Amino acid sequence: MAHPLPARTMTPPAEAVVPLIRGIAVLRALADAGGVLSLPDLEARTGLVRSTLDRVAGTLARMNQLHVDGRFLVLAPRVMQLGNAYLGALRLPELLGPLARDLARELDESVSLAVGDEDGIRFVHQTTRRRALSVSFRVGDLLPAEIAAPGPLVAAQWGNRDWERWRRRRSEDPCGLRFPALPPRKELAPPRDEEFVEWTQLARERGWALDDQLIEPGLVALSVPVRQPGGRLACVASLVSHTSRHSAAGLRERLLPRLADAARAMEERLRAAPAVAPQQSYAGLASWTAASKQELGRRFVESLARGLTVLTAFGGGRESLTLTEVAQATGLARATARRALITLEHLGYVAVDGRSFTLTPRVLGLGYAPLSRLTLSQIAQPHLTALAERVQDSVSLAVLDGDDVHYTARVSARRILTVEITPGTRLPALATSMGRVLLADLPAGDRAARLGRAALAPLTAHTTTDPGRLAAHLDHAAAEGFALVDQELEEGLRSIAVPVRDLGNHAVAAVNVAMHIGRRGVEECVTQVLPELRAAVGAIEADLHVVGRFTYVAPT
Repeated sequence: MAHPLPARTMTPPAEAVVPLIRGIAVLRALADAGGVLSLPDLEARTGLVRSTLDRVAGTLARMNQLHVDGRFLVLAPRVMQLGNAYLGALRLPELLGPLARDLARELDESVSLAVGDEDGIRFVHQTTRRRALSVSFRVGDLLPAEIAAPGPLVAAQWGNRDWERWRRRRSEDPCGLRFPALPPRKELAPPRDEEFVEWTQLARERGWALDDQLIEPGLVALSVPVRQPGGRLACVASLVSHTSRHSAAGLRERLLPRLADAARAMEERLRAAPAVAPQQSYAGLASWTAASKQELGRRFVESLARGLTVLTAFGGGRESLTLTEVAQATGLARATARRALITLEHLGYVAVDGRSFTLTPRVLGLGYAPLSRLTLSQIAQPHLTALAERVQDSVSLAVLDGDDVHYTARVSARRILTVEITPGTRLPALATSMGRVLLADLPAGDRAARLGRAALAPLTAHTTTDPGRLAAHLDHAAAEGFALVDQELEEGLRSIAVPVRDLGNHAVAAVNVAMHIGRRGVEECVTQVLPELRAAVGAIEADLHVVGRFTYVAPT
């Protein structure tokens, strides 16, 4: 039987897991700083002594949630698993995201979905219209309710305790300095308390709210509520633009009817959404933490790792869990799971309703926002660097662009004779190993069309120009999962490549290792380099799948 958890106070409860509190403090400090901090700065921000910080950082690095770059600690993509657990349990991005994307395309404006997070609002979905002057927030960004268009619609649901908490925060931090997502606000004075109360009352009566440049000059937003079948607020949908396209009044006059229609369609989607069966169990993670502790000893803080594991117990089909279900999902003892839940509830990451526990939007504050805009090149770069160090040859990442491959990331080998190709370079896809594995992933008709229109002029004496032989090369790459090109692009240059696949198993990029033919023979490339190359791409894909689950990953 689950026992009720103590209410959150400034002083941790007696059963709280102190290492978990420290680890979360490190993640929050890094998130608030944009994802990167030096060790001295992190000491100053968290108050942790260096020895404790080293153990916490070592544990988070072992969990692939940060990596150490000299004197700096850097949030790693896989920390987004924590926020993905919340978003997966919430289901709003999955259910409503496609409708938000359709609306953004139709109106050519950015669309956001936000939920209430105590006295603020936090974004859970973004569809951004990409232009030179674009307007958007990041998934996970937290804004004070009083200056954001979704704020009064969220506040319309508040009770007396919520208003008391908001007034207390306003008196302590009237300019919103505790909100790192806010831009500098020297030009703008925050609204007075009574103004926000009036704004909330108007929003309750009208069913919509406007932000007329309250966050920063030029930014305007229009918001409407999206409700669950029982009438409870599910989220707030917003159109976000700028005054060169719409005034605040013009945004309301022209687009409110369409936004309201979209909100009704979202509500219908929520009503029709089928229940989902619980997904895979995470029980193996508890065994992994025990093995890590045995291997690393004092350098690994097992109670921190297990506490963060509790957050990943939630997700698709697991919105609300009992203590027993958390223990089963993680493989932890009930007593261990309960102490972790007590700690997480104290910190505001878990909410308690009787015997059930749910994640709160605050989980997105553990690094989600600064990582939500990572590009594929940024995700891949540390893995490319590690691969280049292991094989001692140049490594590249490229995407297919028309009939060419476009190089987007690169690590050169440290040798006198090296392959020098810079990011931005374009080369004919059919003559490169990366181009061939990407072309091999195309549907048969598209592949044939590419071969039919390709300019098959020889680049070297070894270049394959016969369409039949090229088709056979692509068939081999499709079947074996790699391509090797031997002096077809340039005399003396040999390269081997494998594709990088997204969550839908589509080849969205490729990675290669390139070298002079004197370095290794063809057989050595396959037996020695290919396993290392596949391991590096596997690590890139693991990060890409975490980042891309609820956010768009641009190639560059």
